[in-house]
Amino acid sequence: METSAARTAPAVIVAIDGPSGTGKSSTSKAVAAQLGLSYLDTGAQYRAITWWMVNNGIDVSDPTAIAAVAAKPEIVSGTDPSAPIITVDGTDVSGPIRTQEVTSKVSAVSAVPEVRARITELQRSVAAAAEGGIVVEGRDIGTTVLPDADVKIFLTASPEARAARRSGELKGADLHTTREALLKRDAADSTRKTSPLAKADDAVEVDTSDLTLQQVIECVVTLVEEKRAAK
Repeated sequence: METSAARTAPAVIVAIDGPSGTGKSSTSKAVAAQLGLSYLDTGAQYRAITWWMVNNGIDVSDPTAIAAVAAKPEIVSGTDPSAPIITVDGTDVSGPIRTQEVTSKVSAVSAVPEVRARITELQRSVAAAAEGGIVVEGRDIGTTVLPDADVKIFLTASPEARAARRSGELKGADLHTTREALLKRDAADSTRKTSPLAKADDAVEVDTSDLTLQQVIECVVTLVEEKRAAK
């Protein structure tokens, strides 16, 4: 998406990383919309390829099987922050990729080097095509995918705050179970050999535990505007 605001201001690439439940998606979409930038949810891309694996009967516990078909699905990400759809082989999977089945398997699929190489290439091509600038959210954007991003943000929050947010999104999910699932996902993402979840050395860390969503958005917008003014 490109607006008149995006065309009159210097292009800027914003990388927002962090674990689940820290407010990455809500913050990233709102920042992109407010500043007239494109938006990319990289986690949705990993969910999309996981959905395709499950839908095609691939054994997601077998890295070799995953690697053999990693290049097959055609994944297209929308970059409009108000309607960030994603398609696999022409089918809109924005809803199906959010199921618990996909959620429980995405870490295993995303840890396979061939998958990460495929999706990283896709992410870089989307960012390069965003002429007015883009907000890219994920777990390894500032460290691996776009290490030269103009602004790098790393969102954090306490496990309790993250679990409360996620259980609310899942409409009544058990808080303890949700917290344990988040911590398990953290461990898997942070210890994988290829592009683990990590804070870039030059990223600004923002703890969202006690902040409202609007406060987090305002913080990030200020950082981006300051960078734009200095360009």
